[in-house]
Order: sequence, then C-alpha cells, then structure tokens
Amino acid sequence: MADPLISTGWLAEHLHDPDIRVIDASFKMPGVTPTAAEAYAAEHIAGTAFFPIDEIADTSTSLPHMLPSAEAFSAAVSKLGISNGDHIVLYNANGVMGAARVWWTLRAFGHDKVSVLDGGLRKWKAEGKPVTNQMPSISRGNFVATFNPALVRYRDQMLSNIDAKREQVVDARAQARFTGEAPEPRPGLRQGHIPHSRNVDHTSLVDAAGVMKSPADIRGIFEKAGVDLDRPIITSCGSGVTACVLALGLYLAGYKNAAVYDGSWAEWGLPGSLPVEMGIAA
Repeated sequence: MADPLISTGWLAEHLHDPDIRVIDASFKMPGVTPTAAEAYAAEHIAGTAFFPIDEIADTSTSLPHMLPSAEAFSAAVSKLGISNGDHIVLYNANGVMGAARVWWTLRAFGHDKVSVLDGGLRKWKAEGKPVTNQMPSISRGNFVATFNPALVRYRDQMLSNIDAKREQVVDARAQARFTGEAPEPRPGLRQGHIPHSRNVDHTSLVDAAGVMKSPADIRGIFEKAGVDLDRPIITSCGSGVTACVLALGLYLAGYKNAAVYDGSWAEWGLPGSLPVEMGIAA
C-alpha cells in the first residue's frame, strides 16, 4: 500500500527509483484545447507516459470513459510500461482531477501501490522542477488486473439504493448543476440529482493552487454537507471523473472504501424514467 498523496519533493527525490512509474493522467472535457494529450506532448516530467482516460475504456458503450474489462485494462496499461510490482505516481496538469480518476481505476483493478502527485504538474513547474517535450522510450510492462467490484457501483445498484438507503450518495458536481439551476455541459441530459444525494463540490477539496486540503479540513467539508463518514459512501459526478476526487479526499480523511458510480450523471441524466430530484437535499 502506497501513500495516496505524495509531494513534489518526494517525487523529485525518487523519480529515478527502478520501481517508480510516472503517468500523466490529465483529463479535459471534450472540445477543450489543447487536449490533454497535446499538452502532454508539449511538456511533461521526464520518463512520463500518458494515460488516455477516454481510450482506456469500454468502447462498446456510448457512455464516456466507462471502465474496460480487466483483460483490456491489463493490456493497455502494460503498454504504458506498468507492471504489478510498480509504484505508480499519477499527476494531472493542474490539480488532481484526472489523476484521481486513474488512482481509483487502478485500485478497482487490484493495484494499491499508487499515488497522486499533490498539486500536479502546475506545482512541479512552479517550484522550478524540470519538464521536457522528449517522448520517453517505454518498455512494455506485465500488468495483470484483478477486478475489485467493491469500489464500483452500477445503475441498478444505485436505483435499488434509493429506497434501501444502505449507502450515502455524494455528488461532486458544482452546486448549481446538482440543484438543477444550471444546465449540464453534455447535451441531452436532464438536470438535477439522484434522490437523497448530498453535494460536495470537488473543487472544495483543493486550495487555489490545486493542492489537496488537510484531512481534517476535508472531513469537515463532508460532515458539513451531511455526510456520515462512519456509514457506506458512493461518490458520483458528471461522468465518473471528479467523483474520484471525492473518493481520494475521503481516503485521506480516513474513509478508505468509497465506491464510485461509474456511469454517474452521464448515465443517470439520460432521458428516461430514472428518478431525479431538484434543489438542495433536505
């Protein structure tokens, strides 16, 4: 088990350790330029491979970046030079968003020796640490995934949980999207949230520099939102990415087994009969 969050200083000291594999896991919404891949090509930490969140995914569904099969995931990350014995360090160009998604994804596929670089590439560069545009030579790894269903939730589970209330649902979207006051960025989706959900905007867990807040502060943010950290928790968001920021924050605050609703609002918000609430949860 690796520390879920590491500092830029730690990475600078251990960058060339033989078991360290650094991955740029930056993520941007469709249509935003330059793309995450283009930004990676322009500058990255030396030796870093790029994890394309939208491509290492289930391509048989129209839903965005859903988890692939264990077999497909094993093949894809092996191409990135990753093996089961490696300590994987993930960073986002700014903050932790994409890195948190891949952190959760690797854990969902049985790999716990994984950390997120606190503050991401932005903090690394601000401290004058070097970047390059030279593409690394990557030797194929040997990664074998073991799926852990305890960290993943699906639509039918979410639907049955509305009445059963076995697990608390915490939505990472901005409050105006959660309440239904603001439209969804993805066209064709309804507005609102899953009934009985709580709302913790994922941006509230990081400071202005993109650094994660302290475990005590994070715990306080969830408690203020009405979340009981002693009861089971599922995180959700727009498409399963920023929900993982909540999962990472919960881990730091001491709740280590948050599940993520992979389909999130990209699935739940589709036109249909799935129930939707508006406004602030009571």
